[in-house]
Amino acid sequence: MFQYVLFDLDGTLTDPKTGITSCVQYALADAGIEEPDLDKLEPFIGPPLTDSFREFYGFDDEQIKRAIDKYHERFDEKGIFENELIEGIPELLKALKDAGRRVSIASSKPRPLVIRILEHFEIAQYFDTVVGSEFDGRFATKEAVVEEALKQLVPSVYEKEDVAMVGDRKFDIQGARAHGLTGIGVSFGYAGEHELEDAGADYIVDTVEELQRLLLQGSL
Repeated sequence: MFQYVLFDLDGTLTDPKTGITSCVQYALADAGIEEPDLDKLEPFIGPPLTDSFREFYGFDDEQIKRAIDKYHERFDEKGIFENELIEGIPELLKALKDAGRRVSIASSKPRPLVIRILEHFEIAQYFDTVVGSEFDGRFATKEAVVEEALKQLVPSVYEKEDVAMVGDRKFDIQGARAHGLTGIGVSFGYAGEHELEDAGADYIVDTVEELQRLLLQGSL
């Protein structure tokens, strides 16, 4: 069924909660905002930081730039490794590779950081291509990330049932729908209640085992 699979990273392949929320906390403290409860910062997991700082704290462009700089000040050295691989993911990726599927990362996280994470967890070899946002501003939205991943991975003409986008947030499903892909939501990430359904996910899976069965056999 699915010959091409695009994966989100945060909340889909890894659980980055501690790293991301601690770095957001660090950036907010620099702006004079104290947030001791990391759980309240979970909505930062998934969407671009620019959007989150603007939506949740009303930052203007200058404040956003400084906040992102402070975020990376901590994340690039420490937060990047405050992260855990979700159980069963290496086995899933190996199974896809063994079955001849072509696989890509399609993440809103900056591409150089994505590569470091994949190498840290020793799963980089399972991906045919890696697409993330770029520090020069390219691929700043999920739709743009997915578009670039398709250019690198998939023939110019494809059918919806041939290509899946797998992710844990509405942004992943929106990216899939924007390009006519099958959107698969994973409920073990950071989506809010009914978020994936409301975004129009074609499938929602609750476990990595269900995801593997869907991707390789075409059914739950």
